[in-house]
Amino acid sequence: MGAEERDALLSGAVSLREAGRRDEARDRLVALAARLPDDAEVAYQTAWAHDVLGLEAEAVPYYERALAAGAAPGGLSAEDRRGALLGLGSTYRTLGRYAEAVTTLRRGTDEFPEDGALRAFLAMALYNTGEHHDAVRLLIRLLVETSDDRYVRQYREALSFYAEDLNRLG
Repeated sequence: MGAEERDALLSGAVSLREAGRRDEARDRLVALAARLPDDAEVAYQTAWAHDVLGLEAEAVPYYERALAAGAAPGGLSAEDRRGALLGLGSTYRTLGRYAEAVTTLRRGTDEFPEDGALRAFLAMALYNTGEHHDAVRLLIRLLVETSDDRYVRQYREALSFYAEDLNRLG
């Protein structure tokens, strides 16, 4: 298959998903992924197509395939890699695969530390693994860094201080 044909098929399937024709998009992407098993972008879009249909277990191998390419030529763009890490991590969490969710989302926050959504999903996965202190600390840090609430801004220093040791008295 040539690059033009691949791009047209991929673009058409993504357009179907965006237009709400999710089942049709999924069918086309599954067929395309079967023809191009080493194409990271096709794998990512196929994972996404499964996820939006609530087919999380079926999305996992496509996310894993997309991320396996790394940043190598033919791999995902940085934005798609960020999305794939978030998608796979949140999907693992939805499936109750909490340790894998934490590992994946930590990798995402290491690669994309500015991404608040990755940190929020990581906090939820940490909660699910019983790491409550780390989960709350991460959420407080995120709140302090991103909130426009004037009262949060007013107490930013105190919140940051106590986030490090939630059991601290006085």
